[in-house]
Amino acid sequence: MLVVEDGFARTEAGAMPTLLEKLPPARPAELHAATIAQEVSGNHILATTVGRGQAAITLAETRPDAEVNLWFHDQYQQQLLVSAIQDFPSQLGLYCEADAPASTHEGQYDLAVIPVFKSGEAEFTRDVLQAAFQALVVGGQLVAAIDNPQDKWLRSHLAATGETVRVRPDTSGKPKTVCYIVRKTQPLKKVRNFECKIVFRDQEHLLTALSRPGVFAHRRIDPAARHLLNAIDLAEGARVLELGCGSGCVSLGLAARHPSIGIYAIDSSARAVSCLRQSIVENNLPNITVALEASGIVPDPGCYDLVVANPPYYSDFR
Repeated sequence: MLVVEDGFARTEAGAMPTLLEKLPPARPAELHAATIAQEVSGNHILATTVGRGQAAITLAETRPDAEVNLWFHDQYQQQLLVSAIQDFPSQLGLYCEADAPASTHEGQYDLAVIPVFKSGEAEFTRDVLQAAFQALVVGGQLVAAIDNPQDKWLRSHLAATGETVRVRPDTSGKPKTVCYIVRKTQPLKKVRNFECKIVFRDQEHLLTALSRPGVFAHRRIDPAARHLLNAIDLAEGARVLELGCGSGCVSLGLAARHPSIGIYAIDSSARAVSCLRQSIVENNLPNITVALEASGIVPDPGCYDLVVANPPYYSDFR
């Protein structure tokens, strides 16, 4: 049996060790979500994480017959988990994808577990919550927790589904979180499309970049990306590597300057890679190749004429 103490998950004496003991302490929202989710029925489970997947691992270890899919948005977070744990429960699937992975149960889940940071990107959180709710079968339940015991924001967005929101407060001496449970009784009446298109000009070319919540500089071209485009003068036939492409504005601008220019772009965000792939088609720029890559591994190292980067100044959810 799992015992939670000070954010650590441990096993009672005589029990088999839990994989959670190989990981850092669960962050408060994920710990609360995992604790409440253990009380909620469900054998086809979708989970996200604000740490190392502790909620999903807890459910996989305590429900050996359940399907548990852990949805990562960034490959770097997935790699941190894989480097810490090599042997996962067979029913635990790890996915780094732009959209929620489909369940083996006719594509839908009966339980979704979504921990949330109060300081996270609001539009991204709303998008993920909507996707998780849509992935539930009618009768399925969503468990969401946030690291703000006075929260009103998350509760209001859950209430916007039209369903009853049950509150499970943090009952510790110093509350850090609050958790909610929502049962889906009907499909969403209104589904919002959070995608947007960024239209921008580079030299004589008018280009369109697709963006989604969770992608760096969503809904705008980042000033640093604009500065990079203005500063770069490329010869025909140049080979360019972009590290951390985001929505791909820099890659799109450089590739449009001449069809002989070859661009290889990488990003650890599955959504960023998906957006740029769609933008490549929309702008008819087959001279761009984009890959999901968090470790900086690229083909033909040492053969690029230019490496460009507009790196973020935060990592690991901070």
